[in-house]
Amino acid sequence: MSKNVLILPGDGIGPEIVTQAKRVLELVNSQFSLDLEFTEALVGGAAIDADGVPLPASTLEAAQKADAILLGAVGGPKWDTNPDFQIRPEKGLLGIRSNLGLFGNLRPAILYPQLAHASSLKPEIVSGLDILIVRELTGGIYFGQPRGIRVKEGGIREGFNTYVYDENEIRRIGRVAFEAARQRGKKLCSVDKANVLEVTVLWREIMEEVAKDYPDVELSHMYVDNAAMQLVRAPKQFDVMVTGNMFGDILSDAAAMLTGSIGMLPSASLDVNGKGMYEPCHGSAPDIAGQGKANPLATILSVAMMLRYSLDAGEAADKIEAAVSQVLDQNLRTADIMSEGMTAVSTSQMGDAVVAALKG
Repeated sequence: MSKNVLILPGDGIGPEIVTQAKRVLELVNSQFSLDLEFTEALVGGAAIDADGVPLPASTLEAAQKADAILLGAVGGPKWDTNPDFQIRPEKGLLGIRSNLGLFGNLRPAILYPQLAHASSLKPEIVSGLDILIVRELTGGIYFGQPRGIRVKEGGIREGFNTYVYDENEIRRIGRVAFEAARQRGKKLCSVDKANVLEVTVLWREIMEEVAKDYPDVELSHMYVDNAAMQLVRAPKQFDVMVTGNMFGDILSDAAAMLTGSIGMLPSASLDVNGKGMYEPCHGSAPDIAGQGKANPLATILSVAMMLRYSLDAGEAADKIEAAVSQVLDQNLRTADIMSEGMTAVSTSQMGDAVVAALKG
C-alpha cells in the first residue's frame, strides 16, 4: 500500500533546499521500492501571498491525510510588519503542529568528524558530540492563553503571555525522552527553571514520577541558564536532554552551532503514533534566498529521519546518512561549512553530490 508524503517548500531558501531533498527522496523511493507518492502545498508566507492566510484549509487537510510531511522553512521580513499576528508565516507552522498533535520534537546535534574544524569550539571539546534534544512542541508559552498586548492605566502598553503545562503534557513528552535515552546512553537531563517558575516545579515533579518506570535511565535536572552554559563549556556530558517549548527552541539552536552549522541539523516533530513533520532546524534565511548558497544537507538528513521514524524504511535512511558522510569526505562544502582547502559548491551541486553517492 502506497504512502503519501506532503511536501511544503515554504519561504526563503525553503524551495531550494526542499528541491534537493526531494531528489534524494525520489531516488531512494525507486531504489528501495518504497511506493511513496508525493503531493505539494503552500504554507507560511507563500500561502499568505496566494490565499491570504498562512495555513489554508486545503494545506491542513493534505497534512492530516499524509503519512509524513517534509517542510522547508517559513517566514521573512516581507510578512513581519503585519499587525495581525494570526497572519504571520510562523502561524502556519504552529497551526500544523497543533492540529496534528505533533508534540514531540527530536533534534539531534551530531558532529560529523569532517566538520570538527567548523565548530565555534575547540575540536577537543566537541569531537564525538552526539546529543539528542527532546523538545515539547505544542504547549508552553508559545500556545498558552491568555496572551496579547493591552493598554494599562495611563496609556502604557503591556505585552503578556502565559506559560502553562499540565501534568499529562509533561508526562507524555517525558516518556518520549526516557524511551529515547533507553535506546542511547541511558542518561537523561531534564532542563527547567524550577527555582523561579512554578510551571517547571511541576515539570520536575512529573519527570521524577515518570523516571520510576525507567530505572535503567539516569535522570538529572539542570536549570536552563546553567544548561546553556554547559552546552558551550562541556557539551559531551549530555546524551538526551528534555525540556519545554521555549527552552528547547533556544537550546537546540545553541547546540546546532556546536556542530559547525545549523545547516547540518535535521529535526522530527512526532505525534503519538509516529506520524511526523520533518524539517531542518534552520530558518528561511531570506538574505541568501535564490543565490544557491543554502546548505541542503539538514533537509536531506530530515528525509532520513522521516524514513526511519514514520515510513518504516530504516535501510534507506542509513544509506542517505552514509551518502552525506561520503560527500563530506570528498571535501565538498557549502558556504556555511566552508574552510581552507575545501571545494565550494552551490545548493544544487551539493544535491548532485549526494545523489551521485547514493547511486554510487
